[in-house]
Amino acid sequence: MEEQLGRWLAAAAAAAAASSGDQIAEAWAVVRARAVAPALQLAVWACMAMSVMLVMEVAYMSLVSLIAIKLLRRVPERRYKWEPMSNGSGPSGSGGDDDEEAAVGGREAAFPMVLVQIPMYNEKEVYKLSIGAACALTWPSDRIIIQVLDDSTDPVIKDLVELECKDWARKKINIKYEIRDNRKGYKAGALKKGMEHIYAQQCDFVAIFDADFQPESDFLLKTIPFLVHNPKIGLVQTRWEFVNYDVCLMTRIQKMSLDYHFKVEQESGSSVHAFFGFNGTAGVWRLSTINEAGGWKDRTTVEDMDLAVRASLKGWQFLYVDDIRVKSELPSTFKAYRHQQHRWTCGAANLFRKMANDIVKCKGVSVWKKLHLLYSFFFVRRVIAPILTFLFYCIVIPLSIMVPEVSIPVWGMVYIPTAITIMNAIRNPRSLHLMPLWILFENVMAMHRMRAALTGLLETMHANEWVVTEKVGDHLKDKLEVPLLEPLKPTDCVERIYIPELMVAFYLLLDRSCLLVTIATCSCDTNFFAVGLIFPQMPVITRKWEKKADQLCLGRDLPLSWPVKYSATDK
Repeated sequence: MEEQLGRWLAAAAAAAAASSGDQIAEAWAVVRARAVAPALQLAVWACMAMSVMLVMEVAYMSLVSLIAIKLLRRVPERRYKWEPMSNGSGPSGSGGDDDEEAAVGGREAAFPMVLVQIPMYNEKEVYKLSIGAACALTWPSDRIIIQVLDDSTDPVIKDLVELECKDWARKKINIKYEIRDNRKGYKAGALKKGMEHIYAQQCDFVAIFDADFQPESDFLLKTIPFLVHNPKIGLVQTRWEFVNYDVCLMTRIQKMSLDYHFKVEQESGSSVHAFFGFNGTAGVWRLSTINEAGGWKDRTTVEDMDLAVRASLKGWQFLYVDDIRVKSELPSTFKAYRHQQHRWTCGAANLFRKMANDIVKCKGVSVWKKLHLLYSFFFVRRVIAPILTFLFYCIVIPLSIMVPEVSIPVWGMVYIPTAITIMNAIRNPRSLHLMPLWILFENVMAMHRMRAALTGLLETMHANEWVVTEKVGDHLKDKLEVPLLEPLKPTDCVERIYIPELMVAFYLLLDRSCLLVTIATCSCDTNFFAVGLIFPQMPVITRKWEKKADQLCLGRDLPLSWPVKYSATDK
């Protein structure tokens, strides 16, 4: 009797649970249909609108760069006057005082005064490379000044950098070692302080190189003529070349993105609008352009873009020269790359917030130029692009799988991203085999870029956070000219655990599980177009992109073809 009663009670409980489950399911269906689905559908159409704006912008830049450069051959040498530098009269061996004065005057007319600025901060890995390359530039020794702006906080590194400058000074190189009492304004503050010296204000042009950049000896001979013969040009930007792009998969993917940036964004901006964002290094400014634009400002972490926009509003033209390459180093750890992308994305969005009103109210600027700056340069590329990728492909599409009432147009979910990918692939033909990995890695980085863009737009407490990108330098060689101040250590296991990425991976895993349950029970329709976009992202986001440093990117068993180093001790 008791056993039968127990079975009855169990059956009643099961029936009640089933009834409760049905009620919960029915309640969720009502809430989903009345609240969740409309909100998600609105997000879908917002993403569709942003996708259209983005694909149109990408198509415009791609067509301009292809037609202007590849078909019409609108190369800088054909668009602007360019003549090689000459020595003018040159010094005479037996002409007397009058001839000597004429020679000096001719040299001053032929070779303008150039200031080369090298800002650095605790750059123990690369300081010799950049200083040596700058001191090896081909230019009359009395017409060039090398200025090393050292903001290092490590006294040992400071002593090493100062000693290197003294060694070059003993070789008759006009080099100045400048330090500050504080790091106010970071890089912008250092550049601004460097320009305050009397000898700096006497220069005509300013070349800027970050600590990991190594220009070729003829860099000034190729760039300065554009500025000398074209008085409306205020900036000449050259292309970056990466010496460590083949170290690991992450550096190869970075090279693809940056090559597209230079080949498409910079070339299209230079050829059509004579404007683009200064890359912060490997460029030559006209000193009067910097002064007229108001000098360096430290209100954002993209002081280079800030100066470029202000100079453009003053009417100055910019020129990008793709044929001139400057060697540099890519971030070789995920942590360093993430910090770099946060600084670039956050700073650009924050600059948009601070300059939008100034651009609108600026007098003497055409409506077309204002529209280009506000809509194309800032809104689409610096706001929509970083937000759309994560919001649409990592949030909205996965959610739509659990909300079958939401419909996503195939053209927005498949055709548009395919078109953008193809346009990227066209300008990276040698990296076609890496395109699938590039797509997935961009989805991983989209989370950080969206967070950075929102941080800059809302100007939160981390909006002006500046983290210097870590350098590897020449430490992969067995024979080091720069001694290690501390031994390289493998990255700790804890440091390779990234909580945000794991949280997104858990979200996608949960979404994937719900999809499998839905398919198994066949309880409702499924957005199967979204399935193909969700499944590949799971293993990528959960993958540890940053392996042990001594195995993936800092490993001594991985050869790195580094350029020739210039040292003050060389003969």
